[in-house]
Amino acid sequence: MLIQVLALTLVFSGTRPMTFEDMFTMHRVSQVAVSPTSQHVLFRLQQADIEKNSYVNRIIWMDLATGKTRNMTPDGQSHSSPVWRPDGKAYAYVSGGQIFINPLDGSAPYQVCTQSGGGPVFSPDGKWLLFSGPVEGKGYGDHSGKRLESLMYRHWNEWTDQTKTHLFLVAASANGEAKDITPEANWVPPISLGTASDYQFSPDSREVVYVTNVDPVVAISTNNDLFTYQVDSGMTTKVTENGGVDAGPSYSPDGRYIAYESMARAGFEADQTVIWLYDRKQSTHTALSQSFADSAHELNWSKDSKQVYFTSEVQGARSIFSVDLKGTVTRLTEGAFDRLPVQNIQQQIVFLREETHYPAEVHLLDVKTKKVKKVSAFNDQRLAELDMQPWESFWFTATNGDKVQGFVVKPPGFDASRKYPMIYLIHGGPQGMWGNQFHYRWNAQMFAAPGYVAVLVNPHGSKGYGQPFCDAVSKDWGGLPYEDLMKGVDVACEQYPFIDKDRMGAAGASYGGYMVDWIAVHEHHFKALVSHNGVYNLPSMYGATEELWFPEWEFGGTYYENPELYEKWSPHRYAAGLKAPTLVVHSELDYRVPLNQGMELFTALQRQGVPSQWLYFPDEDHFVSKPKNARMWWQSIFNWFDHYLKQ
Repeated sequence: MLIQVLALTLVFSGTRPMTFEDMFTMHRVSQVAVSPTSQHVLFRLQQADIEKNSYVNRIIWMDLATGKTRNMTPDGQSHSSPVWRPDGKAYAYVSGGQIFINPLDGSAPYQVCTQSGGGPVFSPDGKWLLFSGPVEGKGYGDHSGKRLESLMYRHWNEWTDQTKTHLFLVAASANGEAKDITPEANWVPPISLGTASDYQFSPDSREVVYVTNVDPVVAISTNNDLFTYQVDSGMTTKVTENGGVDAGPSYSPDGRYIAYESMARAGFEADQTVIWLYDRKQSTHTALSQSFADSAHELNWSKDSKQVYFTSEVQGARSIFSVDLKGTVTRLTEGAFDRLPVQNIQQQIVFLREETHYPAEVHLLDVKTKKVKKVSAFNDQRLAELDMQPWESFWFTATNGDKVQGFVVKPPGFDASRKYPMIYLIHGGPQGMWGNQFHYRWNAQMFAAPGYVAVLVNPHGSKGYGQPFCDAVSKDWGGLPYEDLMKGVDVACEQYPFIDKDRMGAAGASYGGYMVDWIAVHEHHFKALVSHNGVYNLPSMYGATEELWFPEWEFGGTYYENPELYEKWSPHRYAAGLKAPTLVVHSELDYRVPLNQGMELFTALQRQGVPSQWLYFPDEDHFVSKPKNARMWWQSIFNWFDHYLKQ
């Protein structure tokens, strides 16, 4: 077995464990925009205010050469989504659901139009703005009843039966009239399976490409397609005919191509994402990254139109790659969690990098030498006080012969001669991946901080290990992935003798919560469990969730067409096996894994006298994001584990 320490950048070795307040109030850097001169960037800097139970969003200007920063957002206001005007003399941003432009000559910002929306994009000539905004459907009168006539009436955490989003075009000046250029579409960008970049202007500003799903029942369809809109004539043309997901279009700077992400299999949301090129001159489509084993995301062109930069999740990392027009892929970074690569005119890539022991900051990558320079340092002073261990990687062989990767994060003040209780973390998806990142909900360092060893395994179904490895979970939810996880526990205990085998707990959310429930009804060695918004009753889950393509793919059809797999892998059928003390967490506004899933599990635990608690949030969804709720979440989990693993 191979043990590898993945610590490629700064390792802070302070004097105290990280607290919830430390972790949750870190400065969160996102939404990076590179200036036309490549000398500066704008980005959103978010920070939680726990006592006010809110977040502050500011736009920060930074000089890439010196790291000097300037706050562009007045006190008491919240700004986000910065995007430079092509002349570099102003930028657009979003505040209060409205789009503004802020000139850099000192004059006052001005509102572009009265239509609410977000995600502004300038045309290259600076004359126009694209943005996505809500359009109202039919109302219901002076009563609260809803008369529903079609599916996808709610999604994630909101009812969508009365509102969709469309794409608007407006002149980049004050008090313009916004035009809905997609009046017949469903949602633009698509309601699901889209990217952060699903509409864009062509380099000559005469065309717009956007993504939407025009199938009649969106709840059962992953058929997102690319369309183009001609600014002068208003003509709309469908560009892709693939039955799976097409998304993330990006024009080459010379205007010849549109690169986009594409999944081949219809109805499958976790298929391999391949980069395709649409040749606008020849009207042809060519697969570009088909030789690459993993999925490609966040496409951005090189300035000379000869390379496409992208990121991909690979073995617990998210790395930056390039692919040339012949399909040759080159890896440019490795080991950390890198996002949002954009090349500037100095042949550098501006991107965000994070690891388990430090949050995302702005970095520069020299394309030729592959050297990385850290530019921003918003959290370094706080991090220098904290004792955090970089995660370690270990491997083992699954029952089918595949290699499976796991990770360990040791507690602060680690002493190899001691025995520590262990918390086993199980990721969701199921087609997800534990990555080397500073997660604000399932933060491995935070789980380790009170004196636990955090162990994380990427079982079959995880991304980052090739598509066949990912495919293995479908129709086998409690099979091979469960075997991987159970073997991972044994291997971790053997490989790391400081783990106390008699004091182990497990926690997971969504599919991770499902796996906690599945473990709970089978034989295991865990003294305490936490199931967060987990799937417990697959048949009832099918009837209440919103994105129906997901269970229909995972279990071979609808419940009434193929009940065998739903019943076979549903934890509720084996509820008589519940024995371990279990904390059940579920929230009212979770429409992905509806509330009844947690209620049914809690009922089964209580009726059998199994020690259990139900932590219920009436104002949260699939995630717990409000600062005070998040604090209660962490406190409740640690109180639960401390009671059963430390006493």
